[in-house]
Amino acid sequence: MTHQRVVKKVKVLLFGVSLVCYSQQVLPDYPISFVSLRNVTLTDSFWLPKMKLIQSVTIPHCIAKCNEEGRIDNFLIAAGIKKGSVRGKMPFDDTDVYKVIEGASYSLMLFPNPSLEAMIDSLITTIALAQEPDGYLTTWMTIDPQNPPAWWAKKVGERWLGEEANHELYNAGHLYEAAVAHYIATGKRTLLNVAIKNADLLLRTFGYGKLTLPPGHQIVETGLVKLARVTGNVEYARLAKFFLDIRGDSTTHKLYGPYSQDHVPVLQQNEIVGHAVRAVYMYTGMTDIAQLYDNVEYLRAVQRVWHNMVEKKMYITGGIGSRHDGESFGEEYELPNSTAYCETCASIGTVLWNARLFQLTGNAIYFTVIERVLYNSLLSGLSKDGKRFFYVNPLEYNGTTPFNVGFQTRQEWFECACCPTNVVRFFPSIPSYIYSTSGDTVYINLYVASNATLTLRSNTVHLVQQGEYPWNGKVKIRVQTEKPKPFTLKVRIPGWVQNSVLPGTLYSYLDSSSTMVRIVLNGKKIPIIYDRGYITITRQWNTNDRLVLDYPMKVRRVVAHENVLENRNRVVIEYGPFIYCAEGIDNNYPLDSIVVNNTVSLRAEYRRTDLGDMVVVSGNVSDLSHLQTVPFTAIPYFCWANRGNTLMKVWFLRR
Repeated sequence: MTHQRVVKKVKVLLFGVSLVCYSQQVLPDYPISFVSLRNVTLTDSFWLPKMKLIQSVTIPHCIAKCNEEGRIDNFLIAAGIKKGSVRGKMPFDDTDVYKVIEGASYSLMLFPNPSLEAMIDSLITTIALAQEPDGYLTTWMTIDPQNPPAWWAKKVGERWLGEEANHELYNAGHLYEAAVAHYIATGKRTLLNVAIKNADLLLRTFGYGKLTLPPGHQIVETGLVKLARVTGNVEYARLAKFFLDIRGDSTTHKLYGPYSQDHVPVLQQNEIVGHAVRAVYMYTGMTDIAQLYDNVEYLRAVQRVWHNMVEKKMYITGGIGSRHDGESFGEEYELPNSTAYCETCASIGTVLWNARLFQLTGNAIYFTVIERVLYNSLLSGLSKDGKRFFYVNPLEYNGTTPFNVGFQTRQEWFECACCPTNVVRFFPSIPSYIYSTSGDTVYINLYVASNATLTLRSNTVHLVQQGEYPWNGKVKIRVQTEKPKPFTLKVRIPGWVQNSVLPGTLYSYLDSSSTMVRIVLNGKKIPIIYDRGYITITRQWNTNDRLVLDYPMKVRRVVAHENVLENRNRVVIEYGPFIYCAEGIDNNYPLDSIVVNNTVSLRAEYRRTDLGDMVVVSGNVSDLSHLQTVPFTAIPYFCWANRGNTLMKVWFLRR
């Protein structure tokens, strides 16, 4: 189908500027919808404490740091309420405040909190004061456009013309994302009005016959699409498509190059290159456009690049970006361990992109990627206490070399604080991915103990999910319906159950699991019907129907494709969705000397540890240096660096 619309235009005068107001429309949404955070109540012993920690510790911590580091003062100085020069060293420092507001908005949907809501309202009032009369909002340009906070800023003194490095559109994108989240969470238009005013400025400024510059750092595209959906103003979505269409087009601007994915037109891109965060944000925006305009060329392009990323450039943890230089992707199969970058922001972008591809296709392969990222490369970005962060997530550490943007372990903050505030922005949204719906079909995507209310085309369904996933693969689901009508329930088979580490051949299991999936409905085993990675059950469901899924977990060994040179003759230990690592604090010998033979017996035990209750993998392995057997202990990768500075290793020698 093609979405062509006639839009009525009405000219009005505001602040002396002629604006065009567009009649509201309902834009077509993805065929599969995730469930609102308001309709999901976590009861889970793994994720629920983390969601509470984000609200009680991480959000207040980031607000305090934004205040301490001058992020909030910049809005007050731009508004003329305070005197002073620009504080901070990044031209996108404004976005840290926006991201905190976005994450806090999601968190309020999970756990209503009047004091947190009042704090966010106060921040929004401050932001609105800093906005210029025509809608422009980038504080350093308002305060002192001749002296940017970063040495690499370009075209100082002029709006937009230094966009390759100045991040004005990146600032706008995060503003829109926060504004939509806040509006959905609270119903208040305070930040949404600021965003609309800014977006209307972009409509007057950019486009064919106007300024033809794409964003230096992508995210305004997804922000504009969200704003279009909320306001019904299709022109915002058209501007997002414009920004993507001119990328790589040298007839419209001087190309930024592969670092910014601005080397060839987006529809001609086959390999994922350049800055990893920019890339996944851009392809997320392209997926939005593919859906919104039913654009097959866009979809084919993003799927080509997705396969390249997942099959040749993704770490076993789900992390992306192998080079510190440019925070970028390397060549195909270039996946070093100790110098891996795997920026936390890039993991967040990976989830956002894969979630949209799932919404468009209903294919579980995208949740195979999402689950790997969530439980490994993303979760490692936040410390156990909720107030220290990894910007960089390597797969090996010698205990001494600074790797985390100049530091040896997690830090409370960074001069470039994109990762801490991105953790805040994204983590509270995770429960929305557990369930999704399409017509009279319910998808169970993630196994997280919870209660959910789902509105189908012809029924309302209540689900109660119980279990100890990710430590145990037995899951119980109770179905309650308002009407005795048939609908389809799709439950995802995790990739590790299907002997699929990730889609493609980049990684494979040494031991193919022959364990059969067992599904019992109301005490009776039922036949398994697969559909794109989901078990499909269509029937007339009755209140208190009970489904039991059993995915037996065991210690698995994973090897890399032979083209990943650094990991030849090496092995990774996996249990359920978790990748495991060894830390020096648990293993009193050089980790480089560990040899995990193919036949060595490794056992998994759920027990209480100084890191919390978890499954620990242990056994006796060979010591390469002394040719003797030594005790070995491994913990989930996401837990590392919570007990001081120590050695860490993911890939072990094998024979």
